[in-house]
Amino acid sequence: MQTALAAIIVFGIAIFIHELGHFGVAKLVGIKVHEFALGMGPKLIQFTSGETAYTLRALPIGGYVKMEGEDEASEDERSFNKKPALARIGVIFAGPIMNFLLGLLLFTMLFYTVGVPTTTIQQVISGSPAEVMDIQPGDSILSVNGQKTDSWGDLESAIGGSTGGQLEILLRRNGEEISKIIEPMVDAESGRIMIGIVPSYERNLGGAIRNSFNNFRMIIREIMSFLRRVVVREATTDEVAGPVGIIHLVGEATRAGWLNVLFLAGLININLGLMNLLPIPALDGSRLLFLIAEVFRGKPVDPDKEGMIHMVGFTVLIGLMIFVTYQDIVRIFN
Repeated sequence: MQTALAAIIVFGIAIFIHELGHFGVAKLVGIKVHEFALGMGPKLIQFTSGETAYTLRALPIGGYVKMEGEDEASEDERSFNKKPALARIGVIFAGPIMNFLLGLLLFTMLFYTVGVPTTTIQQVISGSPAEVMDIQPGDSILSVNGQKTDSWGDLESAIGGSTGGQLEILLRRNGEEISKIIEPMVDAESGRIMIGIVPSYERNLGGAIRNSFNNFRMIIREIMSFLRRVVVREATTDEVAGPVGIIHLVGEATRAGWLNVLFLAGLININLGLMNLLPIPALDGSRLLFLIAEVFRGKPVDPDKEGMIHMVGFTVLIGLMIFVTYQDIVRIFN
């Protein structure tokens, strides 16, 4: 029960913030919105405010903002298809952008809570090159081979990016600068070049924001790498998780602690934002392609034809979701 509740909250927030992006910009540019829905399928709760119905639906697998003239021809002056192309691009783009912003916010909260690694040493690993050369907890590393180390990231890059030869370490101890010559070691498991130190952590908002953006870039690179493997048929079904698989992951994260849930929620939001920008029919990326084509052509694609393409794409996506869900069930319960 706890797993299901946590999964619904994580999914629900990601979907809500995505649809809120579409909804907010649509209202801002004057588009008539008929419905703001969380979930799919039969209605559980509905209330109406102004011209818009707000609904909670039975299946927590998505959501939508139903706008006048989005998937059909309409002569209403406030319809989606009557607004300038750039306004419509803003409406579609706002959903993924909101997921990206929420992901960055969640990562910032996470890194601020756990703290940011500094160049001050908390622990020296027994038997490591750092211990051999009498580097001590409390020392602050100022530079490596003359390269300034203002952050732990700088320090990792300076040591890890070396050729494995001797390193000249300049450190500060009790206000005094001390130089050490260290022969680094290579970690047997990771293959990384290291000297055997553990950083101290401090809560720093600027560092948390910086780490959040670094994490964001890393996740985007990993997702793009996975998509490349899909295209060249190197990816396996074990690398893909559907709703059941993600619920399982949320459950494991919940048992491990709320910080793990925070990280997974940020990951899901960034994943959702990027996947929605892919040029797949029924997703935001496909709608953006049609709008960009309209900008260059000087006239829109026939709304009925576009709507049909999105409908076919939606049907294919539902089929794919069913297949991935089956794979999740087999993988988890076998």
